[in-house]
Amino acid sequence: MPKILIVEDDAGNNQMIRDYLENHGYTCISAYSGSEAKLLFEMEQFDLVLLDLMLPGVSGEELIVPFSNKAPVIVLSAKSGVDSKVQALSEGAEDYICKPFDLSELLVRIQVQLRRSRNIDMERIAMERIAMDPSNSINRIYTYRAWTLNPDTQEMTAQGEPVELTKHEFLIMELLIRNPKKVFTKQMIYEYAWGEEYLAEDKTINVHISNIRTKLKKSGTDTYIRTVWGIGFKLS
Repeated sequence: MPKILIVEDDAGNNQMIRDYLENHGYTCISAYSGSEAKLLFEMEQFDLVLLDLMLPGVSGEELIVPFSNKAPVIVLSAKSGVDSKVQALSEGAEDYICKPFDLSELLVRIQVQLRRSRNIDMERIAMERIAMDPSNSINRIYTYRAWTLNPDTQEMTAQGEPVELTKHEFLIMELLIRNPKKVFTKQMIYEYAWGEEYLAEDKTINVHISNIRTKLKKSGTDTYIRTVWGIGFKLS
């Protein structure tokens, strides 16, 4: 069964979530501080992380990026402001649930993320099999002007220099580079990068595009992404 890391400093809440999920067949490990969660994550492999933001030691905000690169992260937080949600999602969290929440809703959201993660893994396995087949000559490296994007290694370069992107930022770039003449709405970008219905605030895509442009500024290629006012984004 999937293994879930529960990072929650309130012992009562941590145990309540753990008991509920274990009763539904999941294997759960508890962490009560950011430092403990970081250590556990380095020692074991998890299928999903439930992450509180206000933690002793290392904060939850600092853990989103390293955790989300290896497993889906669902943030559980008393911070209900839009800015907090947008920041967490822009850094790689897959979902954000405000406290207090219903355990049955949490279970459904976990199931959605695990199902999506399994689908991605199956697609990756299929692509690895294609790549290992010597008779297959598919080239999965995409280029656009001074950019190079390799979906198989999840690497991007601009002017020959590596650009460090989060998972969602990489998928946004992949969508744009594969369709350089097309204008994409925020809904289209979100549904491609997140793989789910567009229910987020408009700020989510704007923040991601802004972060990508900032990372590209050093190479002088940030202007390749053009805002089409009232519609969305495209490459120039």
